[in-house]
Amino acid sequence: MINKVNIVCFSPTKTSEKISKIIAQGSGIKVSKDLNITHREENYTADKDELTIFAFPVYGGRIPEIAIQRLKKITGNNSPAVLVVVYGNRHYDDALLELQNIVYDQGFKSIAGAAFIGEHSYSTNEYPIAIGRPDKEDIDKALSFGNNIGNLIKNNDTIKELPNLPGKYPYKERSPQPLISPVTIDSKCIKCTTCVTLCPTGAIQIKDMPETNPSLCILCCACIKGCPSNARLNTNDFVLQKQQWLLKNCVTRKEPETFEI
Repeated sequence: MINKVNIVCFSPTKTSEKISKIIAQGSGIKVSKDLNITHREENYTADKDELTIFAFPVYGGRIPEIAIQRLKKITGNNSPAVLVVVYGNRHYDDALLELQNIVYDQGFKSIAGAAFIGEHSYSTNEYPIAIGRPDKEDIDKALSFGNNIGNLIKNNDTIKELPNLPGKYPYKERSPQPLISPVTIDSKCIKCTTCVTLCPTGAIQIKDMPETNPSLCILCCACIKGCPSNARLNTNDFVLQKQQWLLKNCVTRKEPETFEI
């Protein structure tokens, strides 16, 4: 009998974390472990009677590499899992299948999956891309999805494993990222160190002003969205071109997709 749920998320801008907690709430099952691997590794092995919700963002159609590294510290014992990816209204491509294969290798069996939409990492006031998502409609769908999972667990002694989720293998090739990172507007910076705390890779250090190591930056933009004085921004052509393309091609609202037995 499954009576506990674990949450495992990588969530620099807190969207995947939010969705995972809403799904857990909808399931009606008590949360036992909240393993946020955004800033550190967590070692844990789930028991057979524990459901684990995995929630990860999509970067370029894939699961971020650093998130995969940390995810491989979490193992199961043929434990049931719900797989969730969150993307910025373009597409999730192969990320959901990739997540399914990774957790399978870690000892989990996937019983449900979903792709939700969150505000794009590159979204700004000038380039609003899925701004405000997840919104009330998304939240209601996450609650409903969680409720379906709760009912599935309550009403079935044996839960079947999902077939392959959408995606292709070999996965979409990762696009090379140039050695760039957000910059700081000195006149706005209050040296509060929020950007340092938010960075999932430890790429930012405070010297005279915040300095970012571009070789560690994954362009999650958590430092931009979380800066209380709006002192962080992207000024490079790489991100600007992406923003312009997204605004032109990805404004039509996408809806969450759920996959259940």
